[in-house]
Amino acid sequence: MDMILMAGLWLEASAWDQVGVELRGLGHNPIPVALPGVDDRSSTATLEDQAAAVVAAVDSAENPLVVGHSAACTLAWIATDRRPDSVAGVALIGGFAAGDGETYADFFETVDGVMPFPGWGPFEGPDSDDLDDATKERVASAAVPVPEGVSKGTVRLTDERRYDVPVVVICPEFSPDDARGWVEGGEVPELAAAKSVSYVDLDSGHWPMFSKPAELARILDGIAENG
Repeated sequence: MDMILMAGLWLEASAWDQVGVELRGLGHNPIPVALPGVDDRSSTATLEDQAAAVVAAVDSAENPLVVGHSAACTLAWIATDRRPDSVAGVALIGGFAAGDGETYADFFETVDGVMPFPGWGPFEGPDSDDLDDATKERVASAAVPVPEGVSKGTVRLTDERRYDVPVVVICPEFSPDDARGWVEGGEVPELAAAKSVSYVDLDSGHWPMFSKPAELARILDGIAENG
């Protein structure tokens, strides 16, 4: 199965390298998306630029599973909104989809028009406990500042057929019960409106592509198998 893969903030498409190896071994075609403003280091890139790159990847694939990690869960949802008839399903890893009119990912201070990686301090605890020091150093050193036009971009959703596409929430640093509670409690209106939402536990921190690539690939394989 074609799988469109989008990494979260600060991460290049190469973040999926290990997961991609595992997915290919399971018979799938991983398609990591090079996001404008990150992989090309363009400080003037916008959220619309990133959305267009993801939609282009969907258009080049065949009935793909669209996979978003962290903030890029919203990118996965934007692509689904724009191509609801082309997307077989959506997998959201460690994050949720923002709604129409919301800001994409204005989480940390911007400096000179970009939002740098803030260091590991804000992510101490369950988010990063499963990453060793060498991995943390490698990820931090490769982190690319996110252009303000991306982080402060406004999410636009227009096609309610997105709610017909099955969604699986992969729960790393939080539990399926936590996620289900947030959705049912109204904290994630987009998923509350979706017609098919399921939850899968993953015993990892917030970056399972680094700490548990094989396990993550097996979960994605299971989503593909269950259709």
